[in-house]
Amino acid sequence: MVVVDMHCHAGQSWFEPVEVLLNHMDGSGVQHAVLHQFLGMYYNDYILECARRHPDRLRAVVMVDLTDDKAPDTLEQLAGQGAVGVRFVATARMAGDDPLAMWRKAESLGLVISCVGQLKDFLDPAFAEGVKAVPKAPVFIEHLAGIGQTGTPPYDDFKQAMKLAEYPNTYIKVGGLGEIAARPATLGEHYEPPTPPPYIEMARDAFGAERMVWGSDSPVSSGREGYHNVLKGVAEYPGLDEQQRQWVLGGTALKLFRFGAMTQGDAT
Repeated sequence: MVVVDMHCHAGQSWFEPVEVLLNHMDGSGVQHAVLHQFLGMYYNDYILECARRHPDRLRAVVMVDLTDDKAPDTLEQLAGQGAVGVRFVATARMAGDDPLAMWRKAESLGLVISCVGQLKDFLDPAFAEGVKAVPKAPVFIEHLAGIGQTGTPPYDDFKQAMKLAEYPNTYIKVGGLGEIAARPATLGEHYEPPTPPPYIEMARDAFGAERMVWGSDSPVSSGREGYHNVLKGVAEYPGLDEQQRQWVLGGTALKLFRFGAMTQGDAT
């Protein structure tokens, strides 16, 4: 099975350099990854360079400052340099006549859109408005809609967020179990996954495994269970059958991205 890490980070001014990520990937049998620019950083040269140096393994999703009225032109330049997607805060908008200009620009360039936010941001009607405005662009809902460890039964807000699956261009990202459940109070010699609420099953039932992807959130996840265990937790998760795990761990990503020669518009 080909495994694709659909959400990870690398940097020079913050986080770890890409060589650390590649080492983790090699040690865990992960063939490909999509680097995502981290919040507050609009200097994308480093992750684009990483993708160019490793075209068989890496792709780059950039961030652009939406307060800059030239942001759409900047995004077009970045796409020409190899960016396959752009990352927005879920409810972020541009000033001016068309607040969704960047969403539309991404769609016209054939880029994916990856959105970060808290659960309340994905429940905001503004997010659904953005999704509806770009029906041809894959829109990724990061970190299981930002639920983290905040939900309580019967998880009504999370259920409401899962209704975003009604839009056929939406996808959802699954991270490590340590992102959605507290570490066990007592740890043994071997990895013992925490017992999370049924968020993954709820996402599966709403989106289908064919619209779910796995992302390590490396290197942030190193402060939780660590890269290998992030993968292991999902690879062995009892709420997904073998075919569903294959979709989540790589099949869905490979439908969207080609790894090999670097070309503009690499996302289908």
